[in-house]
Amino acid sequence: MTDVLEHLRQSPLLGLVLTLAAYRIGVAVRDRTGGRPLAQPVLVAIVVLALALWGLGLDYEVYMVGGSLIHLVLGPATVALAIPLHRQAHHLRELALPMLVAIPVGALVSIGAGILIVRGLGGGDLLERTIAAKSATTPVAIAITNQVGGVGSLVAVLTILVGILGAVAGPSLLTLLRIRDRRARGLAVGAVSHGIGTSRSMADDPTEGAFAGLAMGLTALVTSLLVPLVVHLL
Repeated sequence: MTDVLEHLRQSPLLGLVLTLAAYRIGVAVRDRTGGRPLAQPVLVAIVVLALALWGLGLDYEVYMVGGSLIHLVLGPATVALAIPLHRQAHHLRELALPMLVAIPVGALVSIGAGILIVRGLGGGDLLERTIAAKSATTPVAIAITNQVGGVGSLVAVLTILVGILGAVAGPSLLTLLRIRDRRARGLAVGAVSHGIGTSRSMADDPTEGAFAGLAMGLTALVTSLLVPLVVHLL
């Protein structure tokens, strides 16, 4: 029995199964709680995974052998976001000009605010370069941060934290501000909290999810262009 358990612990499939199971638990918790803000599948999955790895005595490096297999489907999953957006294509003409203005301005504010907050709190140049791309989706944020001389592994953590915070608090904040338009809500959440926020928006409303996916992609593109420039100027 011990040999079997040891074999399972070393199997790359264990990380894959744990990841999928943790996320499924997160979805079940969200559904059972009626979509409570803190019951976000990604947040629940992180807690479940951390407890599972601790309980099994599984090193993170061993887990990632299987967990990294999830990366193989991230590309197709991102491309699949174009499907709900295509269904909302009739709305795009109405919002083309506002999006062309709002998304670059929002990205610029996010980048500049992050750098200035770090500077104001006494952080160094390395941390400024690391936090600048936090609002882009994680793979893009890592690539941008490495390019400008930041710490890629740290920006990955910051990006996930920003995504979770946006998914948890973003919709409630928009409701508090009386922003009811599903398109505007989706653009706001997707631009700030990328994939995690987009997942929340899709669960809330198809139109909101479609525009969140669009905002996520456009924000990643604009951020990749602006970060090197802003880092150089500031």
